[in-house]
This record gives sequence, structure tokens and C-alpha cells, in this order.
Amino acid sequence: MSIESRSFAEAWVEAWNARDLERILDHYAADIVFLSPVAARRLGDGRVNGIAALREYWSAALAAIPDLRFTLEAVLSGHQCLTILYRNQRGQLVAETVEFDSAGKVCRSVACYDGAV
Repeated sequence: MSIESRSFAEAWVEAWNARDLERILDHYAADIVFLSPVAARRLGDGRVNGIAALREYWSAALAAIPDLRFTLEAVLSGHQCLTILYRNQRGQLVAETVEFDSAGKVCRSVACYDGAV
């Protein structure tokens, strides 16, 4: 697996800013595990398992947040993972760490927010 961190992060942010759910989901493996305090607040559980559940969760999020917009701040590279540091439409700093499977798809993602979510 060879992922160019900056290119991945830029494509990921562009997909979100285009509000293109299929382009967003194309980055993720079928067995994705997504962890987020926002998911905990909205769903009662902070873990979203599988691409179908993630599609449903993010489809609702895109509908609920019409002004959603991400601004890329930095990209941190790791071993088979990277962290995307960005600001959301509220100016809130967010770090999303994604782990890649052998096919180069995100198999685990953890979102962390500065301040209240």
C-alpha cells in the first residue's frame, strides 16, 4: 500500500466540500469503523460500523448541515495511516486519523474535535 498523504487529504476535503457522498465514501472500505463524538451525540453510540451505516449517517449529516465546509490545515503522515487536520464551517479545529487497509481504503477512522461538538 502506498498512499500519498497530502493528495489523499486534498481529495478527501474536496469530496466533502463538493457534498458528493459517493466520492466521500469511495475512500472507505466496506468494513469501515468510524469513531466520533458527534456520532455519539446523534446516534447514542460513537461507533459507526460498515459502509452502509456510514452512508446513512453521513447522508443525514450532509442534509442537516447545508453550509458544511472544510479547510485543510495540515496533514500528518504515519505508518499505514494519516491525520487530516482541518477546520469545519464553524472554524472548529478537527483532527481525523484514518488507517488504511492493504487495498489503500480507510478501514478505521477516528474524529477528534477541539472544544464542544
